[in-house]
Amino acid sequence: MNIASCKDSTLILQNSNQAQFCGSGLIGVPEHSSESDERKADTNKQKRRRSKEPGEDGEDRPREHPFIVTEPGELARGKKNGLDYLFDLYEQCGKFLLEVQRIAKEKGEKCPTKVTNQVFRHAKHNGAVYINKPKMRHYVHCYALHCLDSEQSNHLRRLYKERGENVGAWRQACYYPLVAIARENNWDIEGIFNRNEKLKIWYVPTKLRQLCHMERSKECP
Repeated sequence: MNIASCKDSTLILQNSNQAQFCGSGLIGVPEHSSESDERKADTNKQKRRRSKEPGEDGEDRPREHPFIVTEPGELARGKKNGLDYLFDLYEQCGKFLLEVQRIAKEKGEKCPTKVTNQVFRHAKHNGAVYINKPKMRHYVHCYALHCLDSEQSNHLRRLYKERGENVGAWRQACYYPLVAIARENNWDIEGIFNRNEKLKIWYVPTKLRQLCHMERSKECP
């Protein structure tokens, strides 16, 4: 995979008031699971929970601390979680997948090859209530950049930390370097994930597919 050659096209323009990328219009693609939709869903879920007796729905979980942009190796302060912690959750999911595969083999059942609902249920059953599908799917492209190009990933983290940007802005910024990597690999974003030992267990995010398709269509005559 020719990842290093794409770095020139993914460098952030340092002399701008905001972080910009070549072809920054990419970020305008809507997402099915937007933050506003998630907030609405959370509000509705909280209303449903308040209408029930404690523990009735079996979904009680400790309140999670929000993520903030941190530099590599930096611990988040206060009641916050840093990005090293976020990426570690993906590593934990990989271990839970191995456990699910082992159990399935012992029972003679079909083994999942990717992190599915079965893995999330297994994680919750084993006390990892902080691991859930919406969160892990929401940031999976950020983890992908971390795995494929740690130098670019770390650069983004430092830049957005220096500018005081929130985690949502950093999350959006992680898309374009991945599109550049896909361009250098004949737009085979699926193959890029499948050839990486840590990423092959994750599904390619829908928005990342859409961004690659949109950019590829611009190159067609």
